[in-house]
Amino acid sequence: MSTPTSTQARPSQWQEKLGVVLFFVLCALLARRVVQAAGSQTVVMIAVSGVLGFVTADLVSGLVHWLFDTWFSRTTPVLGKTFVTPFRVHHEDPLDITRHGFVATNGHNCLVSVPVLALALLLPSGPEAPLASSALTFVLMLCLGVFGTNQFHKWSHAPHVSPVVAWLQARGIILGREHHDVHHTAPHTRHYCITTGWLNRPLEAIGFFGHLETLITAVTRQQPRAEELNLPPAPAAPESAPAPDLATP
Repeated sequence: MSTPTSTQARPSQWQEKLGVVLFFVLCALLARRVVQAAGSQTVVMIAVSGVLGFVTADLVSGLVHWLFDTWFSRTTPVLGKTFVTPFRVHHEDPLDITRHGFVATNGHNCLVSVPVLALALLLPSGPEAPLASSALTFVLMLCLGVFGTNQFHKWSHAPHVSPVVAWLQARGIILGREHHDVHHTAPHTRHYCITTGWLNRPLEAIGFFGHLETLITAVTRQQPRAEELNLPPAPAAPESAPAPDLATP
């Protein structure tokens, strides 16, 4: 779920185009399987599975966004150029994402989703797998949410959007401009979820990302946002004094 900002940070254009084509083909095949398996389950169960898949996509977007906003550096091998740099350049130039076409915006997420969709097609379905329809619906909506993340994010920065998109944003069905503006207020440590943004307030209410940062620092001694703030590693915990040798007179 990276935010594309430069050709250096993205796969080649033919890979992105292939990813988009494969994504929609696999989604169509998976949707067909969902319809075929739906006879053994209620509409309510299928609908709940779909909503859970979309909510999970929002959570995944928040975790990925937080991870590359907070940890590693632009010089980290592989991750630095491919993921860290695009996310952090986006803070410096939020409108850069609006200057990319459909394939450049969504190709990377399509490539990530293709293996998941392909594996989902191997799941059993039919009378011998009564929960298949719910499972397939969950995976389908999760991948559609992952696919939509960068597009919704792009629309939240676009100066003009279609009336349909504006309607969806106004009702909180997809990420809205005012909601996402909270993240773009320094120090960029809030509202990481960028698919729908539904989970931002609940996660912040329980201090979810703050607790994760505290845990990671305790284990690794690395400071969150160390590159941006030019911070050294956290000091090691002081060693306890040795116990006195009671056998010594």
